[in-house]
Amino acid sequence: MAPGPTDLDLIDRKIVAELMRDATLPIARIADRVGLSQTPCWKRIQKLDATGVLTGRVALADPLRLGFGITVFVGIEAPDHSPQWRNDFAAAIEKIPEVMETYRMAGDIDYLLRVSVGSMEAFDQFYRQLTDMVPIKNVTSTFAMERIKYTTAYPIDTTHR
Repeated sequence: MAPGPTDLDLIDRKIVAELMRDATLPIARIADRVGLSQTPCWKRIQKLDATGVLTGRVALADPLRLGFGITVFVGIEAPDHSPQWRNDFAAAIEKIPEVMETYRMAGDIDYLLRVSVGSMEAFDQFYRQLTDMVPIKNVTSTFAMERIKYTTAYPIDTTHR
């Protein structure tokens, strides 16, 4: 069973917070910041990896500098809720790299996608590709005008035991 938030002690939470801020930090610096020596710190990081608390280490990139200046939140209403449609939909969105995130929702829409594209033409191609791959009852697209706050780091408590 994967550890829950209460299974992580203060040191583990501090290590995770440091890695979420900057995964390129040397072990020595992380160890110093969390109050450990290098070997115990490395062992804790290995345990956090093995238990699935840490799911990967990546470099974050500026979407504008990569030509993905348009962020679109796409609401999908499913034509039905059969396992077959859900599987087909999941397979379709896995094949479309512009889909950055997908959530199954409660409420008026069934799925919410965050899509990154470089132009309206690219969004139209995405839309056509998706709707050719799987039947959809309704699609609602909302275009972001400005990204005001963005983070990949969860606000974990690093002050209390």
